[in-house]
Amino acid sequence: MSDASRQTATIRPEEAAHFGRLAGDWWDPKGSSAMLHRLNPVRLGFIRAAIDRHWATGSVARPLAGKRALDVGCGAGLLAEPLARLGADVTGVDAAAENVAAALAHAAAMGLAITYHAGELAELGLGHFDLVTCLEVIEHVADKAAFVRLLASHLAPGGMMILSTPNRTTRSRLLMVEGAELLGLIPRGTHQWDDFITPDELSAILASEGFTVTARSGIAFTPGRGLHLSDDLALNYILSAERR
Repeated sequence: MSDASRQTATIRPEEAAHFGRLAGDWWDPKGSSAMLHRLNPVRLGFIRAAIDRHWATGSVARPLAGKRALDVGCGAGLLAEPLARLGADVTGVDAAAENVAAALAHAAAMGLAITYHAGELAELGLGHFDLVTCLEVIEHVADKAAFVRLLASHLAPGGMMILSTPNRTTRSRLLMVEGAELLGLIPRGTHQWDDFITPDELSAILASEGFTVTARSGIAFTPGRGLHLSDDLALNYILSAERR
């Protein structure tokens, strides 16, 4: 790795190894990624609304037709595949080669043409994209400002970026880390609470890179309703941003 690449490196090897070990059952809705399967439809609701608002696409079936989308930290493709079905030319990047192998196999089985890469985004030379998504990833990154800068460098003029992440609150520590891992809802070691970032902190980083947050929603859990978009940002949140 070159000195320049070291300066832009964002992958922590222990994080990549942890998620790589989960690759085998990533697509099992009752497996180790069960919580992501429950979370995905909620996130997609926000994403579809953001796409329609940003590009004024209305209710067309494929609002991303003719557009390029980059999903960073794509795992085995839980978001990349719906983006492809919305019409995008999708590229997924993940730190764990095991996840990329699982993503390629699943996309092929679904008949979806998605490009996947394993490794450091900074070293791949992928160019620019109309939509850059990065969901449940920034909490695993050491230098969050450098990571947002790297994401921003891949956004084409007039494009949009969407990020989601847990909030750093007492409630998120009790429910998303201690409680969820104790009950086996997520694998042990998935989250380090100190690495969570608040909405204000993330918004400030985005602002420093010339972005405005255009929409923001919490992802909350209530008995009987499950996970849903909410004004309550205490557990998890998702936002869209565009250059000013």
